Amino acid sequence: MKKRSPIISILGHVDHGKTTILDRIRKDNIAEKEAGGITQAIGAYEIEHQGRKITFIDTPGHEAFSKMRARGAKVADLAILVVAADDGVMPQTKDAIKHIKEAGIPYVVAINKIDLPGADIEKTKQDLVQAEVFLEGMGGDISYQTISALKGEGIDELLDLVNLVADVEGLTYNPNVPGEGIILTSVRNSNRGITVGLIIKNGEIKKGDKLFSESTEGKVKVLENFLGEQVEKLIPSSPALILGFENLPEVGEIFKVGERPEISKATGPQIKEDIPEGDKKVKVVVKADESGSLEAVADMISRLSKEPPIIISKGVGNVNESDLKTAASFNAVVIGFNANVDKVAENFAKIQKIDIITSDVIYELEEKLREYIEEHAVKEKRTIEILAIFNAKEGNQQVVGGKVIGEYIENQEKFEIFRDDNKIGEGRIINLQSGKEDIARAEENQEVGLLVKADVNILEGHHLVFT
Repeated sequence: MKKRSPIISILGHVDHGKTTILDRIRKDNIAEKEAGGITQAIGAYEIEHQGRKITFIDTPGHEAFSKMRARGAKVADLAILVVAADDGVMPQTKDAIKHIKEAGIPYVVAINKIDLPGADIEKTKQDLVQAEVFLEGMGGDISYQTISALKGEGIDELLDLVNLVADVEGLTYNPNVPGEGIILTSVRNSNRGITVGLIIKNGEIKKGDKLFSESTEGKVKVLENFLGEQVEKLIPSSPALILGFENLPEVGEIFKVGERPEISKATGPQIKEDIPEGDKKVKVVVKADESGSLEAVADMISRLSKEPPIIISKGVGNVNESDLKTAASFNAVVIGFNANVDKVAENFAKIQKIDIITSDVIYELEEKLREYIEEHAVKEKRTIEILAIFNAKEGNQQVVGGKVIGEYIENQEKFEIFRDDNKIGEGRIINLQSGKEDIARAEENQEVGLLVKADVNILEGHHLVFT
């Protein structure tokens, strides 16, 4: 067995300084180059401190990337939980803590932004205790370091702490077994083809090796280190970029060096066919720059509302004519994250009047899609099903009882009267009651009494439909 360097995952809330810490460590300003100032795909970087190598995985902080944070924790040997001293524990901080604990890996805490006027280190420590992170000196044994990533204060001490924890863990690998590790990124590049980023966890990987994952296989045609330099061999804890997979592997899959005779091959975007006839939900076709981002966008869409849009098709790469044809078939909107729209697709969209929503910032894409749904979703009709008639019609007024179906109903609202699917009249609520008490509004499933003014006689089984 040989000793290997630690793989560190930096986790925490958006804008708490994770990427700035890496920038300071790597002496390279990545944050300014990234759209929206946030890391939107897992990156892996190797640095050297006190003559020892450390590999860092930078994971996104926005809530849409929760699954990617979980993956970052799974591949890492230990984690750095970053908490801003001027902000304290936030929702994605708690999410990161959950993933760290589920992964069962050791971790240290970096209390960042101590240089800011609003920094409150003691309150941040108390916040961490409330989140069940018990620091040294606060009833626990979790080591921490106060830092200013912007000014570089405390960074060396934080790295010393990382090396100390790594020494305690005693990380090793076996050079005599076939290489294996985890897929971090998976991209279809128009110039280079399928490009896969991965972390080696055991064994070694060499140029020319055959390798496979659960969904695909291939041969290492090009092997690059994290600097983009071509190399012949890489050992565990090394981030690697590989060209040679036959299809896009799924992010998070384990890869292994060797041959696998039976393997299910990826076939590209899968189109959802089992959509109930007449379904009124917004339908979307999703494209993203790489499979990790695609997973995050699909997850974001699934949590948009109680009745989220239906994803008809999703895939990696730029928006093309095939995507637009799929969208046209299902009357869907096309969503592109960090994905360009090719000219043919753009022209097709104009002719067919298909909407395309694109952004390279996840929260901006989410907001645009929310607005689109609000504008285009077919809302369920608000209805009162008539269950009882309390008096015969006198003039144009009548007292009836019914049950609210769909959303709320308000007093004084106008309605249309339906018998089965046929409109037979119109009217307005004069007074609305529940339990003999006058009310201004009735909620879904609530039974109510109504004094109504209508142009036809309302009977049991009729529906009052509110627009």
